[in-house]
Amino acid sequence: MRFTKWSLHTTAFVTGVLLIISSLQACKGQRSDSISGTIQLTEQWKPVMYLLKPNNFASIAGDYLSVVIDSAMIEPDGMFTLPLPVEGDTAILYMLALQKKGSKYFNHLDDENPATANYMPLVITGGHSIHISATTTNFQQSFSLENSSVDNEALEALRSLRIEAHKQWMKELENDTHEDEYIILREEAYQRYTKVLRDFAANTSSFYAALVAIRWVSPTGDFERQAEFIHTQCSKWKTEQPDHPFTAELCALANKESLPVMLGDVIPDFSMPMMNGDTVSLHALLGSQLTILDIWASWCAPCRKENREILAPLFEAYKENGLNIIGYALESGEEPWKAAIEKDGAIWDHASHLTGDESPFMDALRITTIPANYILDADGKILAKNLHGEELATFVQERLD
Repeated sequence: MRFTKWSLHTTAFVTGVLLIISSLQACKGQRSDSISGTIQLTEQWKPVMYLLKPNNFASIAGDYLSVVIDSAMIEPDGMFTLPLPVEGDTAILYMLALQKKGSKYFNHLDDENPATANYMPLVITGGHSIHISATTTNFQQSFSLENSSVDNEALEALRSLRIEAHKQWMKELENDTHEDEYIILREEAYQRYTKVLRDFAANTSSFYAALVAIRWVSPTGDFERQAEFIHTQCSKWKTEQPDHPFTAELCALANKESLPVMLGDVIPDFSMPMMNGDTVSLHALLGSQLTILDIWASWCAPCRKENREILAPLFEAYKENGLNIIGYALESGEEPWKAAIEKDGAIWDHASHLTGDESPFMDALRITTIPANYILDADGKILAKNLHGEELATFVQERLD
């Protein structure tokens, strides 16, 4: 076959066009140096994928706190591609997020319901491409990674655990009337929800997944009711990730001097201003076997309910077995305090500074929330904290029967 000059040029041109088309198709799919994926778009969402970076511990999963470092249009067929933001073999925590149309912010994280959360944390490592698939309406729940890394497998597992635990939490609250007497029930339900996240953080070997779990336990950074958890997490990661700046920030929150007194600590031997006018050291009031230090108020409905239904029967049944109860009340005046004690049949030791919420004893314990209690042994060592209802009754019975 003879080739003319024209046919050779034509062949080269066609070959070049085919190479360009092939290259464009490759760019539209998964690249070896990219974050890419397929998103099922719905009308109310912007066709844009945002890449967010938390620059400190507090901004992990924090609303409006992460920095937007890149974005990519989501094509009508759902495809998007972002360049990898990491070089070398460094692994860094990022978040992918979508935003609804009309949103003025690119770093808003809607986390009220994890199943419909608009973001997903993921660990990006230099040289390792990522390909995801998800839907806009259930972005976090539907988020799936191809060839997931160990860290990202941990994050996906944590995501699924949280969604299921959140469903159970909401189910427990379905019959909640939101009256004051149900505060303890809501607190207990919340603690059961966060226990799933706390247990995950305790057992995972993934640093970044643990940090996300910790932030999901308390998005506000208030660990008053999880002091032991945050302190243990600091100890764990200070050993395993001592040089990471997030570890230092985590441990700043876990400083024992700013957290409430913990399990295993001895309760401070505080001078207690008693109802009869005397001032007595707390340790002098301890029972010979067990003491319940109950922090309450006459205006606190769940406290009053516990006085009548749990503490009074326990005291009657076990005061001869070495149980004492010390009530410390947040009161501003004597009259309602004494009236509540009499009405509830709370015939144990009582103390109060009568300074309302400005309580030096609460400051000494480093707590702000009631109802609260500490179960102490004969030496004042804290055996348990914040047990209520049948859980408290069972604990006392098992120790003293």
